Amino acid sequence: MSIVYLVGAGPGDPGLLTLRAKELIEQADVLIYDYLANKEFLSFASPECEVIYVGKKGGDHTLPQDRINTLLVGKALEEEGRIIVRLKGGDPYVFGRGAEEAEELVEAGVAFEVVPGVTSAVAAPAYAGIPITHRRFTSSVSFITGHEDPTKDATSINWGALAASGSTLVFFMGVKNLPVISAKLIEHGMRPDMPCALVHWGTTCRQRSFVSSLDRVAEEAQALGYKAPSLIIVGEVCSLKERLDWFEMKPLLGLGVVVTRSREQASDLSCRLRELGACCYEFPTIDIAPLDDDAPVREAAKTLSANDWVVFTSVNGVWRFFDVLDDMGLDARAFGAAKVAAIGPATAAALCERGIRADFVPEKYVAEDVVDGLLARGVAGRKVLIPRARMAREVLPEKLVAAGAEVTVLPVYETRLADADPGEILAALDKGGIQFVTFTSSSTVENFFARISPEAFAPYKDQVKLACIGPVTAKTLERFGFAPDVMAGEYTIPGLIDAIMASIT
Repeated sequence: MSIVYLVGAGPGDPGLLTLRAKELIEQADVLIYDYLANKEFLSFASPECEVIYVGKKGGDHTLPQDRINTLLVGKALEEEGRIIVRLKGGDPYVFGRGAEEAEELVEAGVAFEVVPGVTSAVAAPAYAGIPITHRRFTSSVSFITGHEDPTKDATSINWGALAASGSTLVFFMGVKNLPVISAKLIEHGMRPDMPCALVHWGTTCRQRSFVSSLDRVAEEAQALGYKAPSLIIVGEVCSLKERLDWFEMKPLLGLGVVVTRSREQASDLSCRLRELGACCYEFPTIDIAPLDDDAPVREAAKTLSANDWVVFTSVNGVWRFFDVLDDMGLDARAFGAAKVAAIGPATAAALCERGIRADFVPEKYVAEDVVDGLLARGVAGRKVLIPRARMAREVLPEKLVAAGAEVTVLPVYETRLADADPGEILAALDKGGIQFVTFTSSSTVENFFARISPEAFAPYKDQVKLACIGPVTAKTLERFGFAPDVMAGEYTIPGLIDAIMASIT
């Protein structure tokens, strides 16, 4: 029998997705997700997974609830032995209509399980510096819907009890009804100056929040343009926001940054930027692909120890070369007495993971400095192997040959233009949602402009800063008619991030 998992996706921060939720997304044959479930989680699904978006955005539903129920049952019954994941923002049973979906599954005889998620009622206030309980203020909390079932004859909210409870009140889906909510609470005896907060898109890079008083909050929310999804918190605990705020202090909060690295490497830069609050748009412009014929790599591996130096110019080169070694049953011992050079610390770290400590890493992480360092170490007359991309700058082998070295360039992978859809990037540019585009190599520049022409990008140049990892990448950018606004002092990912940080202060 197929089984349906009603899975809580949490409030939006990818770090708040549970391990069980991630495991099920990875195993899913069908993934049905709604508006509040972070789209990043779709990357955990297998390429064979059928992914279905069902909307549910503030009354604008791609599919109404009854059709979602029918879809869940239908997908479970159309084929045996499948895993259907219904991914819902927050927690399925906290104002998520998960219970209604579960009832439909029971009625149809479909097996199901519930995977709780972190509810925004707890997470969004915490990210806004508001503890929903505090011994000095309150020891209870109430979760209330601000949008009741419109088919009900009368409200089920006891406004008098809420106003008199002394609890922190957390309203879901209530921003449209905020004037009514505040008026009802005041009407039933709550102080007009009771602190009240709104948190918009809590726990995400789009988060913003403010604290007002109950009698003024609706007017201020309208003036500030607050819309769904926004959480309303009412209670004395809101007075702690100014003191305990932490998330909105992040230096890159809300800034849109395009990451153009390959899919394999994008997560490293994206994770670092997200930690600083940035909204990352992953737009992989290059694909790293193994060679169709790796016979030359295998032959080189058999005589690896005959080289005096093996020079790695990228992390990808390390990964792909060792993939072949692994397949041949070889490891770091195959290097024998050969010395190893790495173009930078990231490449050196990749080597360390494979049991090789680089003998030389230049102070500046460009090919020219690798050449100078090797020349200083007496490379003339020595055998040098360079595992690298099929297409790469020739300065390193050419200068080593000129210095008298016996150089073998060994392609171990190739870079290709990634099949990335520029639609999301162009839409975000149109809305002013992107402030930086990052380039970590010349190929990311070339392939970015292969997908978005210089002419199409030019109108946005004044609103977007172009950030390059180093001078070689910057020169490539200049060939397309653009000057870098930001360039790393140290030609590394941390150096690039430091340069972006410095550019906004």
